[in-house]
Amino acid sequence: MMQNMISRRSWMAGCSTATLAPWGQALSAGSNDPLPVGAVVTVYRTNSHADVIVGKILEGWQQKGGPGPNLKIVSLYADQVPKGDLSRGLAKKHGFRLAKTIDEALTLGTEQLQVRGVLSIGEHGDYPRTAKTHQHQYPRLRFFERIVSAMERVGQVAPVFNDKHFSHRWRDGRYMVDTARQMGFPLMAGSSLPVAWRYPGLQLPQDAEIEAALTIGYGGMESYGFHALETHQCMIERRAGGETGTRSVQAVQGDAIWKAEADGRWSRQLLQAALDTLPSYNKAASIKDTLNEGAQRSFLGRPTFYLIDSRDGLQSTVAMVPGLASQFAFAAKIKGQDKPVATWFKLQEVQPFSHFAYLLRGITHMFQTGKPAYPAERTLLTTGILDRAMQSAAAGGKALQTPELNISYRGTDWPYANDPRSPLKIEI
Repeated sequence: MMQNMISRRSWMAGCSTATLAPWGQALSAGSNDPLPVGAVVTVYRTNSHADVIVGKILEGWQQKGGPGPNLKIVSLYADQVPKGDLSRGLAKKHGFRLAKTIDEALTLGTEQLQVRGVLSIGEHGDYPRTAKTHQHQYPRLRFFERIVSAMERVGQVAPVFNDKHFSHRWRDGRYMVDTARQMGFPLMAGSSLPVAWRYPGLQLPQDAEIEAALTIGYGGMESYGFHALETHQCMIERRAGGETGTRSVQAVQGDAIWKAEADGRWSRQLLQAALDTLPSYNKAASIKDTLNEGAQRSFLGRPTFYLIDSRDGLQSTVAMVPGLASQFAFAAKIKGQDKPVATWFKLQEVQPFSHFAYLLRGITHMFQTGKPAYPAERTLLTTGILDRAMQSAAAGGKALQTPELNISYRGTDWPYANDPRSPLKIEI
């Protein structure tokens, strides 16, 4: 990787600003034509992330042929073509090119970029897991490297969106963000949760004085744990002074959850406040009994609390509580307020999974303007926290110091689905 970084620095030194921004030139011409987009995906089958993102460009926000983003898929590379693949049929229907390589997906076999944005969707498909931590080794770094290589070959760049976390390895995410910055192309990444519906509507004010925070999630420790971390981060990054990075991460399970509560490390009040926003939560159930029953599950499916210590002193928690909750919710104690603030992050759990429409709206904004809807540093941080949480859980709940997660940034005011400021209105 270091050799690649050095060659890219040399490449950058020889490139002009005009060469590096073809997407900006296209926009300055005043064209209202849909921007051409290339997609790089692991698999394209029904309800895969490729389907619920790319499908909304092909067939509208509701994937029924109606209005959609002002984008056009011109090429698609699929890494795997399993039974039930949709990409071949959609290529015939919509006339986009099925690329044999990632370079071809960006250049259409020419000596120039033929796209003004790249979707890198490394989610779903048959890929191995790491031996100790059971993290899914999706080829997101490989996709990124091939996208960058194509840009290097032709001496041009375009904005890139990376679906979900950058990689199962922290260092890959750091490398990806640094490479984008050095080469000068806009980069976005992350989950659809930050832009999902919130009930009640809640956007913490910038510089909110957060004294404690807790997010609940469900599902697999890594696959859904990432969504919970992005839910958590999009709220706490608005605290006084902005995000300052993470000092340590610890993932506790079983009896260690209750010891952490006894030590004052997480708050039952905040857990209850988050649960109370959920319409499906069984209030008659015992929280402790339900979580203790779940402790008998396999490693990836047990209730797990991620204890996060931030560099500015904030202690917060992401509680993965399968069996107790089947939704995502957030609660926080704000200085000077007696009761916690809390909200449910609602998803559309059936087709067309319209929370991805709001994610795509943010991606479209970046492709059109060259400005990410929110900073890549958010997902760089959640990538690192998740990696360390998985390492901690595999080590029996050992607390891990994270000096590498010294990541500071300010969150944006990008609207969520039912934010009154959002121009896209989809009822579910």
